[in-house]
Amino acid sequence: MHPEVLEKCRQARKASKLLAGASTAIKNKALEKIAVSLEKSKKEIIEANKKDLERLESEDHYTDAFHDRLMLNESRIAEMAEGLRGIADLDDPVGGVIKMWKRPNGLEIGQVRVPIGVIAIIYEARPNVTVDAGGLALKAGNTVILRGSSEALNSNRALIKVIRQSLSAIELPGDAIALIEDTDRSAAFDLMQADRYLDLLIPRGGLSLINAVVENSTVPVIQTGTGNCHTFVDYNADLDKAVAITVNAKVQRPGVCNALETLLVHKDIAPRFLTKVLPALTKLGVEIRGCPETQTYLPDIKPATEQDWETEYLDLVLAVRVVEDLDRAIDHINQYGTGHSEAIITDSYDHSRIFMAKVDAAAVYVNASTRFTDGSVFGLGAEMGISTQKLHARGPMGLEALTALKYIIYGSGQVRE
Repeated sequence: MHPEVLEKCRQARKASKLLAGASTAIKNKALEKIAVSLEKSKKEIIEANKKDLERLESEDHYTDAFHDRLMLNESRIAEMAEGLRGIADLDDPVGGVIKMWKRPNGLEIGQVRVPIGVIAIIYEARPNVTVDAGGLALKAGNTVILRGSSEALNSNRALIKVIRQSLSAIELPGDAIALIEDTDRSAAFDLMQADRYLDLLIPRGGLSLINAVVENSTVPVIQTGTGNCHTFVDYNADLDKAVAITVNAKVQRPGVCNALETLLVHKDIAPRFLTKVLPALTKLGVEIRGCPETQTYLPDIKPATEQDWETEYLDLVLAVRVVEDLDRAIDHINQYGTGHSEAIITDSYDHSRIFMAKVDAAAVYVNASTRFTDGSVFGLGAEMGISTQKLHARGPMGLEALTALKYIIYGSGQVRE
């Protein structure tokens, strides 16, 4: 195993025994200390981030959306600090009793929440994940090993330096939050194979990263992140509301996993809606790729292919399809969606209920933008990622998703016959 991976896995396992027993007060104190230190160190963090951004400038294959995900400024550092304070304000899930019951033989049985243990995250160029993941893992009593991408290495180093110094200052193990600095693929592969030390591995990024982790990991995996998100505009939708939601879901921040990637439009509203929304989108720089009927309203757009229905663009590109009815929209979403976030814009209560019941996704919206799928927005403080699978955790992963259940049994001398 890679020497750095092995050493940091060992240190994290050792630190997990100490952190699991840390009080809520000391964990909250650590979160506040990190938040204050981030604010005080913003100049150094931004300088480190500039080095990463300058590297992007020398290469032409990085999109504006990628640049946006990587970029840190004073506002984003302030948001990270406030996110940590939000986590501190949340109830500590560790030790919480889920339920207790008594059996006829007198045994009292209960379930309580306990830390998962050692969690690793392999993620792409999102430096905010370094802070969010560290803060959530800490509050839930877990140690975490972070392996970011090479594009964000300087940024992540600066953030981890602040975090580890803050932990040591209040006598918590600095090894509770560690960064694998070797960005070679072999280091990531060794992390996937470290089941002797890791309890959970979370890939957070594009489809290729997630598939690589799922295919190669011997550590239990929770899949997060891939968001081929849809919005369906029903025949009775409010046009102004539908335009505003569509534009927000696509344009407000196109490079994130809850951004709109495919717009589905009921055929009966298509003439009125598409002639309003398509010019609004193209004016904002969105490239439209449409089905044959969509092309009749904007002849110069590219024709949509099968690949377009499957693609998470993470950019100012949108696939548009006119569908026969609600059932066809649901069929399209369940065929091409990734189980992330889906929306319907409708004035029909019955249609909204059918959509919510039949669409298979972690978050399903009625008359709202998919951009709200976020741990902070949902009141979770932050998120470890957005799980698109169905085991243990689904949707934005907050504190409770980073705990496991333990049975506790109180007896008075019972033996089993």
